[in-house]
Amino acid sequence: MSRREHAESFMLPILVAIIVPLIILFLTNDWEFSSLLQGPFFLAFMISGAASVIAGIGLMYTTISLFASVGQGTLAPWSPIQRLVVQGPYRYVRNPMISGVLLVLLGESILLTSLVLFLWFAFFFVGNHFYFIRWEEPSLVARFGEDFKRYCENVPRWIPRTTPWIPPID
Repeated sequence: MSRREHAESFMLPILVAIIVPLIILFLTNDWEFSSLLQGPFFLAFMISGAASVIAGIGLMYTTISLFASVGQGTLAPWSPIQRLVVQGPYRYVRNPMISGVLLVLLGESILLTSLVLFLWFAFFFVGNHFYFIRWEEPSLVARFGEDFKRYCENVPRWIPRTTPWIPPID
């Protein structure tokens, strides 16, 4: 995997988490903070929104790094992982990369108190949910076989486990 391929793979989360929300905000002119949120509620929203964005960026960085170092690939379909990644956050939840993107999208909608950005967050979640079930997971079963099936049986798709899954040693 080249540095160029790795850098290009960053375009997917940047597109979803930054470019699309900016286009949505531009098209809807939904740039202002809500006048309904004042005082302590405003501060609580800003803190929770910022925490969500920061956590999401951290999760995305960690998963992209694991894809490169352990998976020997990228998150991009044109340069997929060569080895199944079951380390780090992947021991708790099957889709931590998308979970990171979702945290960023949710945080953006909270920070800007934007209903249209919240709807983009919801649409992105639902779209990914069905994409994973219909296309991605079957393709990973085809590529990684029983290892991926065992992983799916032990690690939930969206709601993280409370303890890390420890894969059996073959």
